[in-house]
Amino acid sequence: MSRYVIGRIGQAVLVLWAAFTVSFGLLQALPGDAILIKFLNPELGLGPEQIADIRTSYGADSPLVVQYVHTAINFLTGNFGYSIHAGVPVGDLIVANLPPTLWLSTLGFLLSLVFAITLAALSALSPFAWLRAFIQSIPALFISTPVFWLGILLIQIFSFQLRLVPIINPGPWQALILPVLTLAVPISAPLAQILMRNIDHVLTEPFVAVARAKGASHRWVLWKHVAKNAVLPTLTIGGILFGELLAGAVVTEAVFGLNGLGGLTQRSVNDQDIAVLQAIVVFSAAAFVVINLTVDLLYPIFDPRLKVRQGVVA
Repeated sequence: MSRYVIGRIGQAVLVLWAAFTVSFGLLQALPGDAILIKFLNPELGLGPEQIADIRTSYGADSPLVVQYVHTAINFLTGNFGYSIHAGVPVGDLIVANLPPTLWLSTLGFLLSLVFAITLAALSALSPFAWLRAFIQSIPALFISTPVFWLGILLIQIFSFQLRLVPIINPGPWQALILPVLTLAVPISAPLAQILMRNIDHVLTEPFVAVARAKGASHRWVLWKHVAKNAVLPTLTIGGILFGELLAGAVVTEAVFGLNGLGGLTQRSVNDQDIAVLQAIVVFSAAAFVVINLTVDLLYPIFDPRLKVRQGVVA
């Protein structure tokens, strides 16, 4: 078991290092200069020498190797640098913009679970083959729907046509209704597909036939025997999808004008604020890695068979 944990932690560290290195290289290769964009404005009245001093203070003229090592050491100590555009520590910006994104991601994931479980249950309990085939085709429609198009469609229907959810000056919870729904629909699709496939597979296992032969109803067997075994393989994809919610939140927040990490990312791209973008990429990668590492470590607890196999190997 210890070998399994050490291996998973090692993979997590390697992924974080790769995310940091690749993002650093790509961001440094971007055209333009954030310092010139910010301080070359004639209204500021800064001369060439003053701008040169600012570049030196930010380390922009240092060799890339020096910048890479300096940035890596700062990240390891929790220092994410300063935002060129805002003039404040990057860590303060992330802390200020993180809560809305966490709320959006968490609620979106929970709603996607409700959608996935509902579709899987309706498919398993459906008495008609044509209805079951129709229900199983719904996730394919969900997963092929662009997030930005879905968000605009929901605004048009629920805000402008039905006038159920205000889009202008909404309340704190009203502002989350449509974004959460926009985020949950595409995320629920792969969860529902895998859950349906797992249920169909478990229903062919011998213990199901034995339970049915003893007089158990289809619904009782489904909830008492099939559900637990079908949910276990869904944990892995659930962890991956929850990690991807941060990326999906960027588009969703842009569509609905929410102030979260998505809005911060959009502004930082426009301003070419590399320090902020680097921190957001690493933070998103860390969230993704931590979530999936947690799922990997919890999986043997929910699946005793895997625990036994690891015990034999260890």
